[in-house]
Amino acid sequence: MAEQKNNRQAEPELDLSEQRKVRREKLAALQAAGQDPFRQTRFEWTATSQQIKDHFEAMEGQSVKVAGRLMSKRGMGKVSFCDLQDRDGRIQLYARQDEMDEEAYKTFKKYDIGDIVGVDGEVFRTQRGEMSVRAKEITLLSKSLLPLPEKFHGLQDKELRFRQRYVDLMVNPEVKRNFVIRSQFIQFMRSFLDDRGYIEVETPVLNTIAGGAAARPFITHHNTLDIDMYMRIATELPLKRLIVGGMDRVYEIGRIFRNEGMDPKHNPEFTTVELYQAYTDFHGMMDIAEGIISGAAQKILGTYQVEWQGEQIDLTPGWRRMTMVDAVREYAGIDFGVITDDAEAVAAAKAAGVELAAAAEKTWGNALYACFDQKVEEKLIQPTFITMYPVEVSPLTKRSPEDPRLTERFELFVCHSELANAYSELNDPIDQRHRFEKQVEQRERGDDETEMLDEDFLNALEYGMPPTGGMGMGIDRCVMLLTGTDTIREVILFPTMKPTEKVEAPEKKEPVKTEEKSAEKIDFSNVKIEPLFEEFVDFETFAKSDYRAVKIEACEAVPKSKKLLKFTLNDGTDRRRTILSGIHEYYEPEQLIGKTAIAIVNLPPRKMMGIDSEGMLISAVHEENGREGLNLLMVDDRIPAGAKLY
Repeated sequence: MAEQKNNRQAEPELDLSEQRKVRREKLAALQAAGQDPFRQTRFEWTATSQQIKDHFEAMEGQSVKVAGRLMSKRGMGKVSFCDLQDRDGRIQLYARQDEMDEEAYKTFKKYDIGDIVGVDGEVFRTQRGEMSVRAKEITLLSKSLLPLPEKFHGLQDKELRFRQRYVDLMVNPEVKRNFVIRSQFIQFMRSFLDDRGYIEVETPVLNTIAGGAAARPFITHHNTLDIDMYMRIATELPLKRLIVGGMDRVYEIGRIFRNEGMDPKHNPEFTTVELYQAYTDFHGMMDIAEGIISGAAQKILGTYQVEWQGEQIDLTPGWRRMTMVDAVREYAGIDFGVITDDAEAVAAAKAAGVELAAAAEKTWGNALYACFDQKVEEKLIQPTFITMYPVEVSPLTKRSPEDPRLTERFELFVCHSELANAYSELNDPIDQRHRFEKQVEQRERGDDETEMLDEDFLNALEYGMPPTGGMGMGIDRCVMLLTGTDTIREVILFPTMKPTEKVEAPEKKEPVKTEEKSAEKIDFSNVKIEPLFEEFVDFETFAKSDYRAVKIEACEAVPKSKKLLKFTLNDGTDRRRTILSGIHEYYEPEQLIGKTAIAIVNLPPRKMMGIDSEGMLISAVHEENGREGLNLLMVDDRIPAGAKLY
């Protein structure tokens, strides 16, 4: 019955600062007695908790050494029970004063939950039938100076879990499963590709050109060369250079960096595998994608059936393959197969409520892709390969011999999420140059996520690249599928997080005397503003607009839109207000969370990308050097949510 007793319930509750003080005092006492736990250098354990449980019949009565963290202590007087957590799980410790050195037992009684110990003992089963270790000697290996989160509820706050993954792993042992599966998936993928003659390689993370994908890069500066460099947004172009050089099958598993918004499917740094195989096409890549994901599910989970985002997904091989034209016809009711004219295609898209990107040319291909992107993708639940993409959105892909408007490309969708992207690689250097130039034109029109022109890659193609199939697969999303998690942060050990405090780079300047300081001078010489309205506005109409201070509680990019941000606002009422604003070109979502802005809150709801926008955020717009500039009107954070402007 002592196992059920918990004398800690009678102890007075201490606040965090008191607990830290008490633990530091315990450490000081140990150090004064010559028992400094931080002087311990190693402990040779002989068994883990799971090994003991798996082989209990053979190990019962044998001596073992186990090591781990104390997760609970209970009991009273001369008998104590503890839960020890090691790399495999937990096992109970049983300690009696009359079976240990008396002073050692008294010292052990002062150990805290969270302390790391090594235990020399014997495997046995308690009267209640629990497999345990009967302690003979307990060594304190490291002192925990901070208490663990409340033991019955663990660490539940998601933001805190992701910021303090080390605590998350301690107190939420089920979290470790996601990362074990992640490791097993990568191991399976390597074995799958190695068995097919692929060579794993490494390519540069820093590049002078950001190529291989349509994405905004991170920019850094190389001091010695005095040049700006880009963190890679893809590994495609270096890997295809290796195909040119005669390495016929190559792959790279590595980190990719894109300076874009964050949401449940996107983190600024993420992991992909890119692979290229000479003398095959995108059909060969489809077989590999299906083989990797379905094979990993069977090997790691023991089944092809998984649950993800509330859907039952069947990964049994034999996945559906359909062209983009067929998918748009089936799911959106528009038959681009019979449309030949650009204007007719754009009109058909517009009639279906589809928005083409502002910088995109009004072509048949862009209209087809926009219809798929906004009307079809969200309906793809079971594994589906969508093939034959328009050439406008596939600048590195070989054209279809049957229809030069299309390319031999596929994307793999599961539960309306893209998991892989593959091409029959473009190996015509003349066509490639022309497409790069088209991308440059689009960049000059304001789309900073288009491809840059890579002269060295074009030079490599002119030496001749064999017909090649290539594919990129998102490892994080594949792991989300296999673990059934709904956010990428659950499968990245250390996801990108907004700092809790403002981080400022140190300034390398001489101190300036107070009287010499002056306000920052801003050059407005190139700024143009619209002429002021000269007509009077009816005061009755103007006064009906309700301007309020709003707190930005959440902000995220709107899927399928390059310009819209979705704001969740505290407007001083009990409900939260949603407003969409087309300012993504000027702000990233994380820049705005926590700010105080001004909004009109009594406008009728207006649907934007299928979402009701309940008002308008106020911005200041101007023109500078021929381009529009915009600043969201933000005010002092001391102004409360809901404060009315007069």
